[in-house]
Amino acid sequence: MSLGSFIKKQFLDVLQWNEEGEGVLAWRHPMEDYEIQNGATLVVRESQVAVFVDEGRIADVFGPGTHRLTTSTLPVLTNLKNWDKLFASPFKSDVYFFSTRVQTGRKWGTPQPVTIRDKDFDMIRVRAFGMYSYRIADPRLFFTEISGTRAAYTRDEVEDQLRGLMLATMANSLGASKIAFLDMAANQTLMAQQIRGDLTAAFARYGVGLDEFNVASVSLPEELQAALDERISAGMKASLGADKIGGFTQFQVASSIPLAAQNEGGIAGIGAGAGAGIAIGQAMAQGMQGAFAPPQPPAVPAASESIEDRLAKLKGLLDKGLISQGDYDSTKAELLKKLIG
Repeated sequence: MSLGSFIKKQFLDVLQWNEEGEGVLAWRHPMEDYEIQNGATLVVRESQVAVFVDEGRIADVFGPGTHRLTTSTLPVLTNLKNWDKLFASPFKSDVYFFSTRVQTGRKWGTPQPVTIRDKDFDMIRVRAFGMYSYRIADPRLFFTEISGTRAAYTRDEVEDQLRGLMLATMANSLGASKIAFLDMAANQTLMAQQIRGDLTAAFARYGVGLDEFNVASVSLPEELQAALDERISAGMKASLGADKIGGFTQFQVASSIPLAAQNEGGIAGIGAGAGAGIAIGQAMAQGMQGAFAPPQPPAVPAASESIEDRLAKLKGLLDKGLISQGDYDSTKAELLKKLIG
């Protein structure tokens, strides 16, 4: 040791952490030969905790305030040290500072879908995203379980460990909750409450306190979402009376309009003839009215319109996909009976 280092060590009597940078949760005070002067001053600011470690063992934990490091404040070391050596510090120890501020606005998510059991869909894979905040609640546990003796331990490092813990806990929580996916998706607050309870206990084992936890979105993988969309579509068809020919025709008419608009010429292309345009308008009106009112008997065509004209218009509606083959065949048969009779 150089003379300058020796002298500097003897006058290093104030230990403190100014937290000049962001994202550091634990910081070891640098000291020459890990020696602390007997009677040194330890300054712990608000939102900080200091842990005094002697030869690998935690001797004491200091909260905010100014503390004198002497045999009276650290009686546990009295019988372990030699106090009669000139210039030699009795404390061959370390001091670790921990930030207890709330780490806010931390994002969480499931990069891969989490498989859970669902009462409606059996086994499903769910993706979810949200925000959370946390703080160091127990420095002793945090030191022994996570940060250890490193010179500094950052927020990114601890969140790498918390992320895996969160995903495992979330899968267990949702799987054991027996809450249907549709209920969770509709009430994200309910989902967050279910996860938060189990996650709080999981974090506490490592000295970390969960402050806030929320779910911003929950979704299914694309293939499962497509299957759910088909199920919703089937329900819509049933509500329109899909078990009846008239109701199904109304659904087809309503569905075909946006498709027809994408064809060359759009709606104008399929309605070039005045008669065809009127027929389409009537079909649209009947389809929309059928969704909100009891079915009405078909309008009686004008007396001046011949059966041949009506058959031609009927064929035009079939070609444009505005009526089903069954509707076409049954109406055609009735018209032919009238023509032959």
